[in-house]
Amino acid sequence: MKKKALHIVLETERKDTVFSQDEPPVGDFSFNAKVADVFDDMVSRSVPHYEEMQRMVCELAQDFAKRNTNLYDIGCSTATTLLALDPVLDPSVKFIGVDNAPDMLEKARQKIAQTATQRPIELQMADLHKGLYMENASVVTMLLTLQFIRPLYRERMMKMIYSGLNEQGCVVLIEKLTSEDTTFNRLFIQHYYDFKRRNGYSEIEISKKREALENVLIPYRLEENIQLLRETGFKHVEVFFRWYNFCGIIAVK
Repeated sequence: MKKKALHIVLETERKDTVFSQDEPPVGDFSFNAKVADVFDDMVSRSVPHYEEMQRMVCELAQDFAKRNTNLYDIGCSTATTLLALDPVLDPSVKFIGVDNAPDMLEKARQKIAQTATQRPIELQMADLHKGLYMENASVVTMLLTLQFIRPLYRERMMKMIYSGLNEQGCVVLIEKLTSEDTTFNRLFIQHYYDFKRRNGYSEIEISKKREALENVLIPYRLEENIQLLRETGFKHVEVFFRWYNFCGIIAVK
């Protein structure tokens, strides 16, 4: 069967200047109104191959989504993934977007309202450190989300996802990584900052954002993420994307 074309909805008109020289210090990074307003531009210029990763996540979701089940996007941010999935998944699949940032959810509502979608998309605000109830899920997506959950709570989060998934259901992760080998870790970070420079970020912006994320974004090594998924009980775990210190992982129950 021929699959429908994917369309990634990104609002990049408002440029990300959150960490520019002209802006005051912001402390720890948070998904506040200022970030939500420019998030699509921020993530497009800060995450390598962001649109291609979105496309791959949607293709994999198409492979596993079942009629009359739920699809959860945990850390749905501005609903980019949900809106990309909307035209390509069966209308009987219920979409549930979850985020802990009210400003991001408000931006998601605005983007959803601007589309012609007929699918009811439920948006939930939840503290991912306190748990999340899920049921009848065939697909769970978490793009650049697990890395923001404190390591102490990641095992519990994965167990909740596993419990809410149906048999043969899948979780699709995009994560930033660290490496055990200090040489590779240093080189990958250098190449990543080169990527950000090519996309217009200044040295000050790169430095200020790195400091703001230092205590908030805690990346695992690839091996740690895979171990977490296997120890949770997932039968099949595979890497489907890798760019220096970013990766995509799919795990099937």
